[in-house]
Amino acid sequence: MALKRKIAYIDLTNRTVKTASIPIELRKKFLGGRGLDMYLLYNHMEPGADALGPGNVALVSAGLLVGTLASASARIHLAGKSPLTGFIGSANCGGFFAPEMRLAGFDHLVIKGKADKPVYLWIHNGDIEIRDAGHLWGHNAQDSQTLIREELGDDDIQSLTIGVAGENLVRFSCVMTSMKNAAGRTGIGAIWGSKNLKAVAARGTMDIGIAHPEEALDYNKEIITQVTSAKVSKTMQKLGTMFIWGTTNTTGLVRVRNFQSNQIPHADDIEPESIEEEMIGTAGCFGCQVHCRGRYFIKGGPYSGTYAEGPEYTSLGAFGAEVGCTSKQTVLVGNHLVNSYGMDTLETGSMIAWAMELFEKGILTEKDTNGLDLSFGNNDAVIEAVNQIAHREGIGDILAEGPLRAAEKIGQNSIQYLIHVKGMSNLHSDERPTPALSLNIATASRGADHLRSRPAIDLYHLPEKVLRKIFGNPVPYDGPLTSDFRDYEGKPWEVIWQEMCYGAVDCLGICKYHTVFLGPNMPNFDEWSKLIYLNTGLELSPKDIWDSAERCYTLEKLFNLREGQTRDMDWLPDRYFDEPTDKGLPVVRGRSIDREKFTKMIDEYYKLHEWDKKGIPKKAKLESLGLNNEPSHQL
Repeated sequence: MALKRKIAYIDLTNRTVKTASIPIELRKKFLGGRGLDMYLLYNHMEPGADALGPGNVALVSAGLLVGTLASASARIHLAGKSPLTGFIGSANCGGFFAPEMRLAGFDHLVIKGKADKPVYLWIHNGDIEIRDAGHLWGHNAQDSQTLIREELGDDDIQSLTIGVAGENLVRFSCVMTSMKNAAGRTGIGAIWGSKNLKAVAARGTMDIGIAHPEEALDYNKEIITQVTSAKVSKTMQKLGTMFIWGTTNTTGLVRVRNFQSNQIPHADDIEPESIEEEMIGTAGCFGCQVHCRGRYFIKGGPYSGTYAEGPEYTSLGAFGAEVGCTSKQTVLVGNHLVNSYGMDTLETGSMIAWAMELFEKGILTEKDTNGLDLSFGNNDAVIEAVNQIAHREGIGDILAEGPLRAAEKIGQNSIQYLIHVKGMSNLHSDERPTPALSLNIATASRGADHLRSRPAIDLYHLPEKVLRKIFGNPVPYDGPLTSDFRDYEGKPWEVIWQEMCYGAVDCLGICKYHTVFLGPNMPNFDEWSKLIYLNTGLELSPKDIWDSAERCYTLEKLFNLREGQTRDMDWLPDRYFDEPTDKGLPVVRGRSIDREKFTKMIDEYYKLHEWDKKGIPKKAKLESLGLNNEPSHQL
């Protein structure tokens, strides 16, 4: 059955593997995926452990519905203490690895210690083997997957791998599977590199029993129709997540030349329709009918003929607007390189854009960059900077440290030009006209983040009646709601609701694009309750699922507090308040965040969470969630 998968405790120092069953009580409390990961991290890592030391833990977890008859149930979640921020390290990705790991008998891996030389884990039908990875070290993320398949003689093996960025402990390196599926944020790849862990490979033929297979199959057909009939899905089938770029740049909701403007003109070459001309088709993840991953060959230049996948919306910003470039060649090559090296495309682009503004202001000179001209719009310099970061060469060695450490090394008030929260850079969006989205990135548990709590539908001008239907389920809400994205009222609840929505699907292993993220009519708590019952037999109400997501988010807050987070870290860079937007449609031009109103928003956000004014969960809240005895060491 879907609930019979095991957890494995792997000690790389002593090369031991122990397995255990997962108590049903913890399943009900945390579901799986991100939820159980946060429980395991809080219970298995000593407070204050060095993120790049053997005391950190590397967690690999499949969601509760992964590999079942639930649509788009392909997400794998990875966790640990972030080498980038020092707080929650958390990221997930799709592809085919998560279902394969479940078919091999495991839902969760807790990886401790450090191997004395490079290794990888081989998971096969209930067994886990620690194997030598010396021959894989130095290879990129994709070639490593091929080499593992060749070594083990099975083309159906799925692997999670790090590239050279993870090996070189780039603090925003990520873990990859397939061509472009990246667990991208918070530097999980550096945790693996610090442990000499190159890969985790899985192949399984153990059946995942479905509790009510015929009904589950029929209901999933309904879900597929619901998802694929939505306009946002039809657009993604054609353009992938790139489609968002055309709207946000036209409106004036992107950051340009680091944070100097909010709209980039004369950028037709990086419009989705232009990049679509380079596409040779699309691909999808396990169990997904949307197929949003573009596929392309690079044409011309030193990478000519290279096959790659993407780019996502974020790469258009990272190698386009943020660095002042309008060449799709730069976007396509940059996208390929970060996937090959295994680096977070958001953090990479943001760090280069920041360095370019420092270069423009004379804080960095060609003496500091060894002659590299970091002028905005220099396409060649962008690509060279990506290479230098991955290999920790030249100025790239400093940028590889991430925002706060790099700013400390450079000095000269360079920190003032960072667009970050809690030491993690924001993506290329400009939230100055959108208080709800600003609150989202300021308070998100893992740093500046669009995938933790972003109420993107706030931009849609939906009628209040529709907003109440969405944001009043499964927890009633009778406070203010407004259709104007420029307003401050009611936005804290929207952010909290999205926290629970995204938290729930991260626990279940479902893609966020199959939720109320960009589509107001997409599945949410009611549908997930039925999917859980039909596929696993667990009877959980929509409110039960909400509570599981809230436990997960509260544990993340407790972890961050334990590692030193304070209220002042739930805040935005000064530029959000002091520098109004200069371009875009009239509705966004001249906008900035009001400090006083924003402070009140955070106060309300804390109050709705039942946290005190310092952001500490109150005792009664912990008791209501059953977290008052954590860490409990039950698993």
